[in-house]
Amino acid sequence: MKKIRVGVIFGGRSGEHEVSLRSAESVLKALDRNKYEVVPIGITQEGRWLASTNAVAMLPAKDQIQKVLTDGNPITLAAEPASQGIVDVIFPIMHGTHGEDGTIQGLLELANVPYVGAGVLGSAIGMDKDVMKRLLREAGLPIVDYWTVRKTDLDAFLQAHIGDLPYPVFVKPANLGSSVGITKVHAAEELPAALETAAEYDRKIVVEQGVDAREIEISVLGNDDPVASLPGEIIPSREFYDYTAKYIDEDSRLLIPAPLEAIQTNDAQRLAIAAFKVLECSGMARVDLFLERMTGKFYVNEINTLPGFTSISMYPKLWQASGIPYSELIDRLITLAIERHAEKNKLRTKY
Repeated sequence: MKKIRVGVIFGGRSGEHEVSLRSAESVLKALDRNKYEVVPIGITQEGRWLASTNAVAMLPAKDQIQKVLTDGNPITLAAEPASQGIVDVIFPIMHGTHGEDGTIQGLLELANVPYVGAGVLGSAIGMDKDVMKRLLREAGLPIVDYWTVRKTDLDAFLQAHIGDLPYPVFVKPANLGSSVGITKVHAAEELPAALETAAEYDRKIVVEQGVDAREIEISVLGNDDPVASLPGEIIPSREFYDYTAKYIDEDSRLLIPAPLEAIQTNDAQRLAIAAFKVLECSGMARVDLFLERMTGKFYVNEINTLPGFTSISMYPKLWQASGIPYSELIDRLITLAIERHAEKNKLRTKY
């Protein structure tokens, strides 16, 4: 049986570059050696594209990955994509800017290559927290109150709102993930510095009302008929689930499945699937919810169209608990990508 040639793209010019490398290592290790031929494609933080062994050299565990890919030649480590022909499908493991925002997806659409995950529109919507929340609100899905401010309007925003915001609030770059650039603001005097921090990463900033809530996450898988995993709950080691709590501090806890009543689990899964559809997603996404402690009400916080994909990341761990192991999850995502691409190619392009 002919192996499927999978191009795994990782790295990129993003604040989440290092997270991407970790995810890529896990995917490269887990690809089924009997099904796939691998073309590693790395993008440096300066934007240089590297292939094959040069790409693998970017990874922290490069020696281990090189051995996995070449030991006994169960997977061919292609020399250069151009010299070996076109890949059958791309698995982009690029979190954040230029990887999760529709940029790489647009390039792959132009090349007419199947790829894992949401398309251009779904990716762009999922990355822009402002536009995402507008669409969720328009669809009648519950979200917390929020304000949007442009980098050029920081002073005007402070003059208009610094005294009347419902503290605590969270200040975030509108177009980034992995909690990079996020600050929890407890009082008015902390707001200017938080806005400046967020403005280092994006020209548009979102200020969200803080709620006393449990953090519930759901993994969604599928194209037109998506399904939701069991829910998980995050117990952060810090005041909120920031970058340090996610990737550095080992004291954060993930409860899988989340300790919820059956009706709460059903509500969370329903909301996650609804958000996935409203935001034009496909393939995969992780939907993050708030469960307000006082009222028991769920709010949709955000969606991640290319969530962390290490073997210990929440997205694959939730599917593991739901009966889909890591390697099988990768298989399903590749199949979904190829199916979606085949359906799109049936559409008429001439009139």
